[in-house]
Amino acid sequence: MTETATSSGGGGLDGYVLRPGDEEYDEARAVWNAMVDRRPRMIIRCASVQDVVTAVRTARELDLEIGVRCGGHSVLGLAVPDDGLMIDLTPMGGATVDPVHRRARVQGGALLAVLDRESQRYGLATTAGNVSHTGVGGLTLGGGFGWLAREYGLACDNVVSFEVVTADGEVLRASRDEHPDLFWGLRGGGGNFGVVTEFEFELHPVGTQTLLAELTFPLDDAVTVLRGWRELNAQAPRQATFQADVDGEGVTVGYVWVGDPQRGRWLLPPLRDLGRPVAERVVEQSYVELQTQSDAVGRHTFRRYSKGHYLPAFPDEAIEALVRLGATDGLPGGGLQAYGGAIADVPEEDSAFSHRQTLFEFSTGSRWTDPAEDADRMAVARQAAAVMEPFASGVYVNALSDEGTEGVRRAYPADKLARLTTIKDRYDPDNVFHLNQNIRPSAH
Repeated sequence: MTETATSSGGGGLDGYVLRPGDEEYDEARAVWNAMVDRRPRMIIRCASVQDVVTAVRTARELDLEIGVRCGGHSVLGLAVPDDGLMIDLTPMGGATVDPVHRRARVQGGALLAVLDRESQRYGLATTAGNVSHTGVGGLTLGGGFGWLAREYGLACDNVVSFEVVTADGEVLRASRDEHPDLFWGLRGGGGNFGVVTEFEFELHPVGTQTLLAELTFPLDDAVTVLRGWRELNAQAPRQATFQADVDGEGVTVGYVWVGDPQRGRWLLPPLRDLGRPVAERVVEQSYVELQTQSDAVGRHTFRRYSKGHYLPAFPDEAIEALVRLGATDGLPGGGLQAYGGAIADVPEEDSAFSHRQTLFEFSTGSRWTDPAEDADRMAVARQAAAVMEPFASGVYVNALSDEGTEGVRRAYPADKLARLTTIKDRYDPDNVFHLNQNIRPSAH
């Protein structure tokens, strides 16, 4: 019999096994969304690639559902399988940087903070998300938007190779030259094809400084302000990522500039000219500080629910709908982040990630602490998303929550979904890895 964590008593692991009642068990099963309170039968805290192989084989031998934990930021808490086996990659949390060749090798359990910290020692970085305790793995496998995406592409566009453990317990390396079909699917196809134990990223000389600008205007001026902000975004250089938020307090528009802050300040006067701002926040900070500024808002312990859309255009009708949303009592409002630039430069057929011609990503949602509010909070987030749905085309797979199969169909066009299914048939025909935004194999 192939060695498993049960046949070896766990003693053959470089890491260790946790079961209900063990001292670290409750801490290990807690994830970002406090709504998730499931109890795996077994948690294998993997400290090596061989541990991951053993964990996959153990789950298959015992017929247990597999959840894979890195940062644990899935809104649905898909890393935590009730009465299943959690593959906990957090002990595999390191990153090493080769500054000469501008490459980073990042273990499958690493958080964005580790990648940013190690690469910034040399003034280098690659695209990563905006909350530093997010897992590199989940972010990258779904695509990976961040402040560098308009200049250097998504996180998945910067992957040179993956090391992955498949459903059969085989360790493969996927790149443009090795298992290119798997390489294509891992760049945007989520955790459907295996457990990634190492990412190799291309790094870029971005320096260490950034500029953040946010100007808030009264809600009565929001339509005019957003029209002007939309036009400024169309002219913005790739170093600038425009963002906007609308709620009952007003409209906040601005941008993040990665690089010399003085070079980014020329965008401030035209932003101020959009109206009469009631508040202004302009901050020069390091790239690492920028990457951690949302950590408190995005921290653990909150209950969460969110929805999103891709907007291929932002016509006046969409602006008016967004402002009405912000003005509606009881609804959470919504935010926008700009796409374009290097994201759109990559051919649509190059990777599983889809909808590269998106202009803005729209998001809405809520966070709270009282379980009694769950149903109401989820309902109003759905209502808010419905307001913008007429202007949407597609969705970011990492923004999906409980949409199920319909959500997956929105994330991938039919031709890509067919190609992803073919890859699933080859590498995971039994759908062992299904606790994700699932690409079902043909037989299921």
